[in-house]
Amino acid sequence: MPSQPTLSVSPFSNEPYVNFGDPVVWAQAQESWDRLRSSLGTRFPLLLNGEWVDDRDTFASRNPSKPSEIVSEHARATIADAQHAVEAADDYFPKWSAVAADERVRLTFQLASLMRQRKMDLDALLVLEAGKSWVEAEADVAEAIDFCEYYGREMLRLAGSHPMHPQPNEHTELLYLPLGVAVVIPPWNFPLAILAGMTVAALVTGNTVVLKPSSDTPRIACTFTQLALEAGFPPHCIQLVTGPGGEIGDALVQHPRTRFISFTGSKAVGLRVNELAAKAAPGQIWIKRVVAEMGGKDAIIVDSEADIEAAAQGVLASAFGFSGQKCSACSRAIVHQAVYEPFLEKLLAGAAKLKVGVANEPGIHLGPVINARARQKMLEYIESGNAEARLVFGGKVVEGEALLLEPTIFADVPPAAKIFREEIFGPVLAVTPARDFGHALELANDSEYGLTGAVYSANPQKLEQARREFHVGNLYVNRKCTGAMVGAHPFGGFNMSGTDSKAGGPDYLMLFLQAKSIATRL
Repeated sequence: MPSQPTLSVSPFSNEPYVNFGDPVVWAQAQESWDRLRSSLGTRFPLLLNGEWVDDRDTFASRNPSKPSEIVSEHARATIADAQHAVEAADDYFPKWSAVAADERVRLTFQLASLMRQRKMDLDALLVLEAGKSWVEAEADVAEAIDFCEYYGREMLRLAGSHPMHPQPNEHTELLYLPLGVAVVIPPWNFPLAILAGMTVAALVTGNTVVLKPSSDTPRIACTFTQLALEAGFPPHCIQLVTGPGGEIGDALVQHPRTRFISFTGSKAVGLRVNELAAKAAPGQIWIKRVVAEMGGKDAIIVDSEADIEAAAQGVLASAFGFSGQKCSACSRAIVHQAVYEPFLEKLLAGAAKLKVGVANEPGIHLGPVINARARQKMLEYIESGNAEARLVFGGKVVEGEALLLEPTIFADVPPAAKIFREEIFGPVLAVTPARDFGHALELANDSEYGLTGAVYSANPQKLEQARREFHVGNLYVNRKCTGAMVGAHPFGGFNMSGTDSKAGGPDYLMLFLQAKSIATRL
């Protein structure tokens, strides 16, 4: 049975951000950038059963700021590889789950230390492969470090025997045990932070992992896997399978020895994962768990009693940070009619100051979108918006090879409009007037999603009403609706936004464990 943890740790604190306005820091960033660019085109293998496997067809990862440029080449896993990965992870599970929690936590902290030491190199990689600005990349890497530090401490809290309510002549206790093989399917938009959080949560709780990263950001996943092995995680506890999702993803989810799936991505794919996982395969002896985060159509309410300058800045940051490619991004601003026009004026003035450019350019607010297919989808939504509402800012492609799109704002958007209802996952904002605060809440809740939301108001009664009635997993008051911090803002949403996983919070590791109650007669 699990032993009591003895590892002593300091209280958790969030990883600080570097300041790219400091000339010394910027010089370090460019040194990392130049070093990374010298390795363009590097080929990366699969990791199966503790061995690097490279004799496969390959696919390319490309730079969104320059799509003709190949960042790296990656082995394309087959269905047989996917099946082999699950079986190898299952075979190693008894050994890894028997490792003491203290040791698993120590390895997790060592991984955090390595990421901290190489933060600038990781920042550069996110700028190159994901098209993040340096500031957005820094936040991504810091969050990955935070997940390691936080989940390590949480595992120490959950490990060992927990005494329960005493009974006459009995010793009662509760143990938290790992589940088995985790299939981890992370997204491209937080390709290090979310990948690290999902993977580390599974590993530190004693599960083995089959990691299937996004085909848009596979080099980041390969780099993370290499760092995990360098930190001391046994190669058999992580299987890395790269390649387009489709059949490979289905094979991983449907395998009878897969115990649970941790997924972040679109609603359509998340629902498919949930459906496939719910069907018991021949030989399967458990009900598979699904931990899913599937996106949002997030709203910021601007009340008549709001600081409209602060609200405009919060909406701009939430809507256009990383070109709106966040499930937490504000895509709907719902504004009380009494302040609608002055708010819109301040919003447009702020939008005019936003800088669009290639990811490595200093001081940009919007970099490239992830790929040409995604940009085309955004343009189709903009076309719909032109028919449904009033375009007041942007709406055009920025000329050049980089996959750039102007920040786009539509005003007077009706609640039935496509751009009001559907997740766009790009820099497109719908602004809609509301008759009063109750109507604003009604409009905000008029969505199949329920991930993040924010309210700007100085009225305590209205804010209390929002706390009760705004149906989202993460509600923010008088601040932007993006930027959840590990340990402070447990993250996960309601309805079609997923299973409300609350990543970065005290409940998250429970999703990767099962409780065993033991009563011993004395």
